[in-house]
Amino acid sequence: MPLTLFGSPGSGSAAVEMALRAAGVEYELVRASSWEPKSSRMRLFRANPLGQIPTLILLDGTVLTESAAILISLGLQYPQAGLLPKADGERALAIRGLVFIAANCYAAVSVSDYPARWTTSSSSQARDQVRKGARGQLHRSWEIFADTFAGQSVLSVERPGALAFLAVVVSQWSGSRAHLREFRPAFFEALLGLERHPRVAGVLQAQSAKW
Repeated sequence: MPLTLFGSPGSGSAAVEMALRAAGVEYELVRASSWEPKSSRMRLFRANPLGQIPTLILLDGTVLTESAAILISLGLQYPQAGLLPKADGERALAIRGLVFIAANCYAAVSVSDYPARWTTSSSSQARDQVRKGARGQLHRSWEIFADTFAGQSVLSVERPGALAFLAVVVSQWSGSRAHLREFRPAFFEALLGLERHPRVAGVLQAQSAKW
């Protein structure tokens, strides 16, 4: 029986797919998202009331949500896959990076994408201001991430792991790559290098072909 992964093109499910493939774990990919009426979104909502993707269902029926939590769990369950470093200090740094992206970058993207949820005003001007503020915070968070993690072994282009997977995927959203190209060009080039690695490129190419 394969694991079940709910996901959609361009979403964080790509990072989990990369991890599952790296670990050699069989999984069924179910296209589902809250914004796609013709997808399996009702099945997704039954598994995860927030309707967020990725959502991963394990063989025993356990439901895993939140990208960082899924990647950390898989890294601990399949240590041979190298999703998390073996050395204590490097593993701690990788986990810090995963939670940093989830708490700062992912969160800001959510505000940017759905500004109406974050203001009591119904005016388009207020929503635009919320979106602008969220994007500014998002891009600042990526600058801090680059200054903290760029060049670290946890973002190695030789054998990328969970942190690299999530950084590659989430940095594609809300104008972050364009900002990094201008303000953190070395990190921008590092992300492009990670995208070319078979562990990463295979999933990105498969998503394009499948969806």
